[in-house]
Amino acid sequence: MDQKEKEQINETYNEYVESVTPKASLPMRMGKAFLVGGAICLLGQFLLNIGKKYGLDEKTAASYCSLTLVFLSALLTGTGIYPVIASFGGAGALVPITGFANSVAATAHGFKVEGHVFGIGARIFQIAGPVILYGVFTSWLLGMIYWFIQVLGIL
Repeated sequence: MDQKEKEQINETYNEYVESVTPKASLPMRMGKAFLVGGAICLLGQFLLNIGKKYGLDEKTAASYCSLTLVFLSALLTGTGIYPVIASFGGAGALVPITGFANSVAATAHGFKVEGHVFGIGARIFQIAGPVILYGVFTSWLLGMIYWFIQVLGIL
């Protein structure tokens, strides 16, 4: 096969890929992400306000709000509803607390066929593990930088 034939095959292949690749509108995706993320945050604010209305202090109301959002995210993941929401809302469904709960619950749900120990137990943090690892490491690193700056008397 000579160079001209290879170029023709590549061109034909690229045209095919272009024809079957779905065209996504960036403004549409951003709007959907804004709506979904905003709805999740609105629910969180609603839960926080309800908690404060019924006499909880700010910290306790925030704790109950977080627990409720994590529970709802895990429940909706287990029932197959959260993936539909995430498919529609894209990055908007990755609001930190619900997105993290979804990643843990989805992994557990996906590996439950392998059993409780080697499936769920061994793989539950497969997706969330790197987030935890790099989050803790980054926090430690920034804490060390902050401490060093204080020792030097800059802050």
